[in-house]
Amino acid sequence: MSASEVDSKPAVAAPAATAGSGPNAADARYTFDDDRLQSLRSRAPWKDNPKYFTAAAFSPSAVMKMLTHCHSGVEKGLKKGGNPIEVMGLMLGRPDPDTPTTLVVTDVFPLPIEGFETRVIADDEDVVNHMIALGESMERTRREKFMGWYHSHPFDVGIHSHCFLSQTDISTQLQWQRAEDPHGNPFLAVVVDPLRSLAKNVPELKAFRVYPPEYNSSVPDECPDGSVVRDEQARLERWGSCWSRYYELEVEFFMSGSARNVMSILTQNFLWMRTLGSTQMLEAENRGRFPERVSAAAEKVRELDLTKQGAATAAGGGV
Repeated sequence: MSASEVDSKPAVAAPAATAGSGPNAADARYTFDDDRLQSLRSRAPWKDNPKYFTAAAFSPSAVMKMLTHCHSGVEKGLKKGGNPIEVMGLMLGRPDPDTPTTLVVTDVFPLPIEGFETRVIADDEDVVNHMIALGESMERTRREKFMGWYHSHPFDVGIHSHCFLSQTDISTQLQWQRAEDPHGNPFLAVVVDPLRSLAKNVPELKAFRVYPPEYNSSVPDECPDGSVVRDEQARLERWGSCWSRYYELEVEFFMSGSARNVMSILTQNFLWMRTLGSTQMLEAENRGRFPERVSAAAEKVRELDLTKQGAATAAGGGV
């Protein structure tokens, strides 16, 4: 699927709730004890472990706002006759006192930043002032803090996801972690692949944290997702040139009990719509392999015809 093929906005399936063990656990994501959170921030156990955090939990509204913002960058770039535009925003949330190794993202806020080719930088004076004003507003109206940033990689759909950190992304995230982590506010980086999200009809996003410069993995050739890939070219193609400088967190989704009930009713009543609207043959991988499958099927038919002809000839000769 190429960027030029995106001329409409197909519905992206709502993320399934995966965090917690039930409605009560999911509801707990929307509230927290200030004293327990402050205690966790004061202890800051992540300072002693570069891979302390293992998961990031996202609310449905945060996910949909990110996807909508990232898709707007795709549309804006195409309308100008060029390539899709990368966009960036900030995430609101906190570390979770109940599961300290999880970072919770409850809301996101788009920023007036645009970029191209894995390079999105918030260095414009107007943007900085916007971020300062937004931060001050959040301090007055919200109990949580800005604890991460997201940006898009709107590249053509391929075999692999385009969710990775470029060298510029690594530098940006490292600056955030150095500034925020020591003060009890661990920072998270999220990359969204909007074109793949549209092609697959599910949110395609990944969460990352960056290693400090002095850290080196004890596992040779370990990729951000924990897999070991010996082929250097394969590592570069999937994770970028800085594949050894960051790691991936498990992505979870959560929703309130009331929202879960509504989604359950909608799923029961309108599941047939999703079934009809999901066509596997339109996926990029299937489209690419379709000619190969047709050729293979045609070859089997030809072989079968030859076999039948041979059998008929043999039968005729024996009469």
